[in-house]
Amino acid sequence: MHFDLTAEQTMIRDLIHEFAQSEVAPGAIERDRTGAFPTEIFAKLAKLGLMGLPFPEQYGGGGADTISFAIVVEELSRACASTGITYSAHISLGGAPLDRFGTEEQKADYLTPLCEGQYLGAFGLTEPDAGSDAGGTRTAAVLEGDKWVISGSKCFITNASYARNLVLTAVTDKSKGTSGISAFIVPTDTPGFTVLDNYEKMGLHASNTTELVLDQVAVPRENLLGIEGNGYKQFLAVLDGGRIGIGAMAVGIAQGAYEKTLYYAKQRKQFGSTLSTFQAIRFKLADMAMNIELARNMVYKAAWLKDQGRGFKKEAAMAKLFASEMCMRVCDQAVQIHGGYGYMREYEVERCLRDAKLLEIGEGTSEIQRMVIAAQIGC
Repeated sequence: MHFDLTAEQTMIRDLIHEFAQSEVAPGAIERDRTGAFPTEIFAKLAKLGLMGLPFPEQYGGGGADTISFAIVVEELSRACASTGITYSAHISLGGAPLDRFGTEEQKADYLTPLCEGQYLGAFGLTEPDAGSDAGGTRTAAVLEGDKWVISGSKCFITNASYARNLVLTAVTDKSKGTSGISAFIVPTDTPGFTVLDNYEKMGLHASNTTELVLDQVAVPRENLLGIEGNGYKQFLAVLDGGRIGIGAMAVGIAQGAYEKTLYYAKQRKQFGSTLSTFQAIRFKLADMAMNIELARNMVYKAAWLKDQGRGFKKEAAMAKLFASEMCMRVCDQAVQIHGGYGYMREYEVERCLRDAKLLEIGEGTSEIQRMVIAAQIGC
């Protein structure tokens, strides 16, 4: 096996690492405090050509691979998880459905401006009564002449306030169950479409999490994405790729918390010695480093399988599950090692812990990941 990054992957890693250190990290505490969205950061990422990183060059993308995408998400999340999740959702939830299932005309109209950073990508799946059970979608679309008329609501949708267009799911034939769910491209300025940004969240304060309300929203017939009735299969495929992004995000948050804790342990003195000399602390740090590396390897393996065109559903679920639960453990220990200072915002590890919790919930809870893995191993 060959574990070295390619020259292109190394270049992207070095570029985004420097960018995250200089442009993203300095304002992370203040953004967490105020909830200010990092608009300027994404304008700069667009200038660097990273907003369409894994998509084909003919649509304005970078033509890079999934491992490169994971590297960017990890480095951004290491500095600021709100920035990391915004980028990950933009690519894996906003752009991926258009890239995988869109017609050439749809890609030209919607994917190209997304890749250029003209707007952020978003995906409307979750509903108040359809979370883990996404097959319980109630938003409905009815074909009236040459238009689909959509009514319903979505919740916990990332980036919608900054999305010019987004993909969402709706029932087109209730009698067919999950085979009656379709996907649509919906411009956010369509009459009857409302985006509500009212959530008060535990963490990820500088990311945009919204509700969507659709009241007789009419879109052209050609805004159907893919084949009618295939929406359920499409979003399951999209979520498989999205789980790689969540896994990378978990690795990044954990890496940032670990680095802050290692530095603190080497500086902080108790009983006449630095914390890093005490076996209890050394073992905690060793476990943190080990688990982060294991999670990173699993994320990269899932990404590699995807890039090879091979099945990766099981590996993506494993990567997301292990990395997200690992991240919570690492961040919890980071706070513990910092002691009272860990509970204070100034030292940042408490933010890492708050931000990390979403990763065990979003894009399929830990329980759902175990169901996916069990099904893949034949249970």
